[in-house]
Amino acid sequence: MTRQPQPDHPAHPAYRLDGRGITDRVAFYTALGAALNGPGGYYGGNLDALADCLRGGFGPRPPFTLVWADAETARRHLTGRVFIGERPLDYFDAILDTLRAGGVAVELR
Repeated sequence: MTRQPQPDHPAHPAYRLDGRGITDRVAFYTALGAALNGPGGYYGGNLDALADCLRGGFGPRPPFTLVWADAETARRHLTGRVFIGERPLDYFDAILDTLRAGGVAVELR
């Protein structure tokens, strides 16, 4: 019997982000860090740092899928306006834009 080699990690792993407690930016980055790097993990503290993490060296590097459970809680609370280039976006949409631009498939649940 010949064993087929198995990869250490799936080609496109999926991570679950628990969005129930995401009511401000700090809570988002805390939950994202935990989802991607375990309890107390780091994966950015603002949009620029998130973009840096997506380029590697701080945990999972895209491509991967982020399954964002209870995303509506964050959508209701992360409403402050920011600019991505010249486009004004609510912070929630700016997060999605940054993740997707970095190669993350985001599934909102």
